[in-house]
Amino acid sequence: MTFLTNALVDKHKKEAFSCGKEMLDNYLKTQANQDIKRKLSTCFILEDEVDDSKIKGYYTLSNSSIPLEFVPLNIQKKLPKSYANIPTTLLGRMAVDEHYQGQKIGKLLLTDALKRCFEISKIIGSFAVIVDPIDKNAEMFYQKYGFISLPDSKKMFLAIKTISQIFEN
Repeated sequence: MTFLTNALVDKHKKEAFSCGKEMLDNYLKTQANQDIKRKLSTCFILEDEVDDSKIKGYYTLSNSSIPLEFVPLNIQKKLPKSYANIPTTLLGRMAVDEHYQGQKIGKLLLTDALKRCFEISKIIGSFAVIVDPIDKNAEMFYQKYGFISLPDSKKMFLAIKTISQIFEN
């Protein structure tokens, strides 16, 4: 299985990354390595083709869960009532450097992340991919790719079953 991204490593120039959202810039520059060391999340980098130390964009993944009552009723009915929380994969952060914005890098990152999540779901149970959009623009981006808002939450989800239709042959 090939992916467009690679794991964040020391060669990547984190300090040069700027997406225009201070919270996402600071995460990559100051916290991502610590989260990786603590096994709290993984961080994947889309490298520049010419200079592989330049970061075009990144995303993070981690295990997560959502309360069953947050799942839309039509889907809840299909799930066992014995699960108080439904296992998910959290696409926690995703950002594109300002120099690469407008080049559909976000779509590439999302596709790569969903592909990883689908592959992971074959090994470790995960019902859906969860995102927590940083703002209205991010929410509209995820909606465009089929993510559904969770009731009583600002989070959105895309079922692994839906994702499997993209990647299964």
